[in-house]
Amino acid sequence: MSVGHYENFPVASVLLPAAFRYPVSVIYRFARTADDFADEGDLPAAERLAQLDAYRQELGQLKAGAGSQQPLFVELGQIVHQYSLPLQLFHDLLDAFAQDVVKSRYADYAELGDYCRRSANPVGRLLLYVFSAATEQNLRHSDAICTSLQLINFWQDVEIDWRKDRVYLPQNEMQRFGVSEREIASGEVSGSWRALMRFQVQRARALMISGAPLGRALPGRIGLEIRTIVQGGLRILEKIDKAQGDVYHHRPVLRAYDWPVLIARAMIN
Repeated sequence: MSVGHYENFPVASVLLPAAFRYPVSVIYRFARTADDFADEGDLPAAERLAQLDAYRQELGQLKAGAGSQQPLFVELGQIVHQYSLPLQLFHDLLDAFAQDVVKSRYADYAELGDYCRRSANPVGRLLLYVFSAATEQNLRHSDAICTSLQLINFWQDVEIDWRKDRVYLPQNEMQRFGVSEREIASGEVSGSWRALMRFQVQRARALMISGAPLGRALPGRIGLEIRTIVQGGLRILEKIDKAQGDVYHHRPVLRAYDWPVLIARAMIN
């Protein structure tokens, strides 16, 4: 699960076994608070980066075996030790959040994919370590799911990101489909825009489906949680398709009535 997707795909949900809810919630709080440094409020860029750097220093203290005065990092230190969580994954998240402060455009999908590798994939990997299921194949499937979730979040939030002067659509793909930033600014939904969004949806869907076997590789309620997350991502993509890419006037979100559908699909897929 990527940090940007907690509004749609709750962490530590009732589907997870109770024993895992606490460590997952600590990972979430680290990611959420650090992400907020980059995204929330009106602080200058230098101050946002300084806040993220303070988190890096706390991680350095954990690596050195030193204590912390911050309750979050006291808890984080406990679960890092208990579950042998790689600290590099937390550093990757901080690097991605810092990048959001200073970078607002992506030349191509390779650049965007590298961002997703650090902004989204570490969360899924950390959860697999908590579940004692961090095999090479599981990690690969988790990366596909998390990258897809991050992309889905970008496509549902094109307008929101534009207000922050961020465009996550790869610049070369916008050019290929004949879409300019003027169309994003105006919320114009032309044939070119629809074609571009259809292409993005197809790629995100293929990624999600490629990672879906993880939901059957993991046992019991953990697997059901993953399958529900997968179905949630696919449901958002269905809604983008139904709106013909018009995420400006029909921002796709999961409603209460969607959840019985997701659970039913997760049970049989």
